[in-house]
Amino acid sequence: MSKSYYIGLMSGTSMDGVDAVLVEFEQQQPRLIASHSEPMPRSLLKGLTRLCLPGNDEINLQGNLDRAVGQLFAQAVNNLLANNAIPAEQITAIGSHGQTIRHMPNLDMGFTLQIGDPNTIAALTGINVIADFRRKDIALGGQGAPLVPAFHQQLFAQPGSARIIVNIGGISNITFLPGGADEVVGFDTGPGNTLIDAWINHVHNKPYDEHGAWAATGTTNEQLLNHLLSHSYFALAAPKSTGRELFNQAWLEQQVANFGYLSEADIQSTLLDLTCHSIANDCKKLSDNAELFICGGGAFNDELMLRLANLLPNHKILTTKDIGIAPQWVEGIAFAWLAMRHHHGLSGNLPAVTGASREAILGGLFPAQ
Repeated sequence: MSKSYYIGLMSGTSMDGVDAVLVEFEQQQPRLIASHSEPMPRSLLKGLTRLCLPGNDEINLQGNLDRAVGQLFAQAVNNLLANNAIPAEQITAIGSHGQTIRHMPNLDMGFTLQIGDPNTIAALTGINVIADFRRKDIALGGQGAPLVPAFHQQLFAQPGSARIIVNIGGISNITFLPGGADEVVGFDTGPGNTLIDAWINHVHNKPYDEHGAWAATGTTNEQLLNHLLSHSYFALAAPKSTGRELFNQAWLEQQVANFGYLSEADIQSTLLDLTCHSIANDCKKLSDNAELFICGGGAFNDELMLRLANLLPNHKILTTKDIGIAPQWVEGIAFAWLAMRHHHGLSGNLPAVTGASREAILGGLFPAQ
């Protein structure tokens, strides 16, 4: 088996599980060989949710969860390999994103923090791990996010064709590929699934609104929607990035406090429209008629896809499956790609996107031996 095999590990803002992908690279172009999703144990999710809330930091909890997430990531790798009868010796490296517990790039001393101890992953899998991809970009004055636009450019750019790649995970980010010599544009648009997941979990104790079915039963309240859209983040110029530090359950409860007369389904519908409007508003600023390709969990929310199409009638809306990669695996493959770039001494960031002072090799190597 070729030594151009890498594994990408991704656990996003939604924290619903770990995606593991086995990828082969030829001429830097990826080919997905196998994939596996490892569910997030409920006890671990509770601990992570607690750790993500500003004001509740606790060093012992962080240290414990760092190891626990590392073990979960290693389990995802070992199950991926076992399910496909592939020996660990055939893998060049694992690219691990880690689990973000704090992303604060705009402080005087900006920082981002991902846990999921790469030493633990390396020890339990016997494979070299490349991790901590975001902090070099932060050190160079960048946002450390989003990092996927560099991968989107490599994989999805088409000369003469304007494309927007929209990744809708817990947070949504977009990559504008102009189709010419222009620089790529990319940034976080705001909440993706994080608020709609938080609300249905709060009301119905469900992890997510399958296909957007519950949101579809509600009626969006324009006053609440406009109130949510008036948040200063949406008016910020790129480069910009965000996360659970801003858009979280506590913030949501504050925003809906004066709208107690609304039904719970109406709030869900309004939150879904917040995601759709914030994405659509930015897409319209970038291009009048670009093709949109959706990836991430949002691609499977039928109501979200329908509403986005209604807001962008001049844009053709598809998923990344139509250009070669199933939507649920794009980010995992991106971190396998970043590991490959690190292994070959190649840069992984786009300064025009993140605001870093220069291109850089991202991540650190954690050897298995």
